[in-house]
Amino acid sequence: MPPVAVGQIVDVEVTGLTHEGAGVGRYQGYTLFIAQALVGERVRVRVEHVKKNYGFARLLQILEPSVQRVAPPCPVFDRCGGCSLQHLEYEAQLRHKRQIVADNLQRIGGFTVAAEGDGASGRAAAGDAVIVHPTIGMAEPWRYRNKAQVPIGEQDGGLVGGFYAERSHTIIDIDQCLIQHEASDAVVRVVKRTAARLGITPYDEEQHTGLLRHVVTKVGAKTGEIMVVLITTEEFIPQRELLIEAIRREVPGVTSIVQNINPERTNVIFGRKTIPLWGRDVIYDYIGSVKFAISARSFYQVNPVQTEILYEKTLQYAGLTGNETVIDAYCGIGTISLFLAQQAAHVYGVEIVPEAIADARRNAEQNGIGNVTFAVGAAEEVIPAWKEQGITPDVIVVDPPRKGCDEALLTAILQMRPKRVVYVSCNPATLARDLKLLATGYVVKEVQPVDMFPHTGHVEVTVRLERKDTVN
Repeated sequence: MPPVAVGQIVDVEVTGLTHEGAGVGRYQGYTLFIAQALVGERVRVRVEHVKKNYGFARLLQILEPSVQRVAPPCPVFDRCGGCSLQHLEYEAQLRHKRQIVADNLQRIGGFTVAAEGDGASGRAAAGDAVIVHPTIGMAEPWRYRNKAQVPIGEQDGGLVGGFYAERSHTIIDIDQCLIQHEASDAVVRVVKRTAARLGITPYDEEQHTGLLRHVVTKVGAKTGEIMVVLITTEEFIPQRELLIEAIRREVPGVTSIVQNINPERTNVIFGRKTIPLWGRDVIYDYIGSVKFAISARSFYQVNPVQTEILYEKTLQYAGLTGNETVIDAYCGIGTISLFLAQQAAHVYGVEIVPEAIADARRNAEQNGIGNVTFAVGAAEEVIPAWKEQGITPDVIVVDPPRKGCDEALLTAILQMRPKRVVYVSCNPATLARDLKLLATGYVVKEVQPVDMFPHTGHVEVTVRLERKDTVN
């Protein structure tokens, strides 16, 4: 039997931090997870959920604070589920994220990880130990997100919009978010106020009634162009022209307003049909010198400053001299492909989303980049087909979704035997799992975490792998 019961108040020493940012404490040998508690703190908590081997508790009082604790500047930090690490000083966040990567490589991948500080030059630290470099952070880790997806709902008879409370679908109504671009805040404020005035009904998730589900914004960091996406349950929007007029009048820089229709009872944000309401159907932005068209549903990294750093490091790890054939799996709208094409002989990109490939081809054309070929399909099917056609890559780059690479793709990579593999990941757990399989034919040389999402538990990683028979 657990030594605690629901409702019991206990004092706990916090000895660890989960990957999501919750404190880990022990009471009589029993593990309690405590949101907003930090390592080294002594805290008073109320037990809220109890399982056989662990439980969850709510922080009531900090009896002895950590020296790394800071006052979170966001007024809804304690209620919103978005930024779980605002109370931890930024340099400590970066160290924590490096440790997340190292822990996953050790626990899931079975790798030996060099101590922090070893191998800083990129050479092996000791034996077969994997080098995990310090996390590259931001000089200004606020207002970095160029995309917002804000759910709209109803509370106390009024229209609200903000972000979900942690582990719930209760909307915390907010007018500003300190990690979003200011333009996104402005758009959401205008849409909420105008929709309420015009009688545009908010979506009720439980009853599956109402019209306006989400407001999505995308901002070109270098161009200043703004896209507004209104996600609705049906096509008809009452007094639509007045809503469009208000957005255009009150938010300078809006160049695209589109509507996406999602009539399904689902947690998926976007539906299948997107129609333009005003302006272009895309906005433009740059990563380095490469210009990209960004449509409503296309994936584009949300932190442009850190994306450039991540892609430069990926390009470095690819080791291109201008003579290589490169395959970019999960190429999306061609962001990494076009970066690589500037220093490769030819790049082949594959992506399962047809709209993304259409964007990729448009992006290649508008940048005058002709040494790229894009194909629609599953990477694990298209890449072996390319092999049958005689395409022999020197480098393969993968940037999969959170679930990681399909095992068939990893097998295809091992069979194609490129000299180098560069793995870009947004999920250290699936990264470690996939690297374990690739390690049968490749040496994991170095790992570079990049802080794409300050104040959250997420971390992006790029990894350099060399084929075993090419390693000195």
